[in-house]
Amino acid sequence: MSRTANGQLIISLLEGFAPKKMAMEGDPIGLQVGSLNKPVKKVMIALDVLENVVDEAIHGEVDLIIAHHPLLYRPLKRIDTSTSKGRVIEKLIKHDITVYAAHTNLDVTALGVNNWLADQLQLMDTEVLSTTYEDKLVKLSVFVPITHEEKVRQAIGNAGAGHIGNYSHCTFTSSGMGTFTPLEGTSPFIGKQGQLEQTEEVKIESIMPESIRKSVISAMKKAHPYEEVAYDLYPLLNKGNELGIGKIGKLAKEMDLQEFVDHVKKAFGISRLRVIKGHKDSIKKVAVVGGDGNKYIYTSLHKGADALVTGDIYYHNAHDAQEEGLTIVDAGHHIEGIMKRELKKVLEDELQSRNYDTVVIESELITDPFTYM
Repeated sequence: MSRTANGQLIISLLEGFAPKKMAMEGDPIGLQVGSLNKPVKKVMIALDVLENVVDEAIHGEVDLIIAHHPLLYRPLKRIDTSTSKGRVIEKLIKHDITVYAAHTNLDVTALGVNNWLADQLQLMDTEVLSTTYEDKLVKLSVFVPITHEEKVRQAIGNAGAGHIGNYSHCTFTSSGMGTFTPLEGTSPFIGKQGQLEQTEEVKIESIMPESIRKSVISAMKKAHPYEEVAYDLYPLLNKGNELGIGKIGKLAKEMDLQEFVDHVKKAFGISRLRVIKGHKDSIKKVAVVGGDGNKYIYTSLHKGADALVTGDIYYHNAHDAQEEGLTIVDAGHHIEGIMKRELKKVLEDELQSRNYDTVVIESELITDPFTYM
C-alpha cells in the first residue's frame, strides 16, 4: 500500500546519501525556508532557486524544492519584497513551499556530483582529486535464522555493505544456536510466548562506510524476519574511503585538444566554452571539478592531469595554468545541472522501495545566467 512521505523522511533519505557532515566548513546547507514537518506529495530538484524556478514550483504544485545551490548563501539583513530575492521568499512562504539545500555534501559524497560529472565524461579508474573527508569503516554482525540467510545477505550487499576493493557483497558467515524467550506482548516469528526457544542461526559479518550505516541497517531489518533483530556494530581502524572535491581519471583513448573539446561539449550538451590551452598536444588524464575550480588548478597538476574540466576560471589563474602547461576547459558552473537528473533517480528509488507515492520531478528551467552572442 502506497503512502505520502513527509519532509523529514525525504531529507533523511537525502542525508543518508549525502550526509551533512561531509559539507565544507561554512557551507550553508540544510533547511533554508519553510518546514519539513508536513506531507510532501511532490518534490522538485533544482540547481538554483531563482524567481522563475519558484514560479515553476508553484505552477507544478510542488511542496519541497531540493536545490544544489543555497538560496540563502549570505546572511540577509532584510526581506524587501520589492527585490527578486524578497519576492522569492515571499512566494515560497505564501505557497507553503519548503527549500532545502544540499551543496558541498552532494559534491563530496562518493556517488555525488563530481562522480556524475566524471561518468558523463566517461573517465575510467577515477579517484578523488582533493580529499576533504575520510568515511570511517564499521563492521556489522547480524544474527539470522538459517531460513533467511541469503535474503539478509543480499539485502545488506545491495545496500552497499561488503565493498572491498573491486569486490562487492563480501561477507563472512558462522553458525550457532540462538536462544530467546518471547515475553508478553510479542509476536515471535519463531517460538511461543513464555517458552525458551532454541533455533539454528548464522552470524553474517560485513564491513561498510559509516556514511551508509543507516541505509544498510534499514535494508537489513526489512529483510530480517524477527521483530527484534540482534546485531552489533563495531568501529574499525582500517583506513576508510577517501572522499572530497573533484575526480581525476583517464579517457579510454588519447585525444587531441579539438577532439577533447568536442567530447566535453557533447557530454554536457553545450555549444560553446572557454579553453586555456596547455603545453601537451594530447589529453589522456583528466580532472573534473563541478562549479568553481580555481582552487584545484595546482592539485590537478600535482596529480598529473593533462586537462581540468571545471567552471568560473579567473583571468590571472588562467595565465598561471597556461604557464604551468595545464589545459583547462571552462565548461561553466552550470554543468552541475546534471544533479537534477541523477538526484531524482536516487530519491525515486529510495521512496519507491519503501512504497511511498511522493512524486520527484526535475526543474525544467535552465538557470545559466550567461548568454553567448
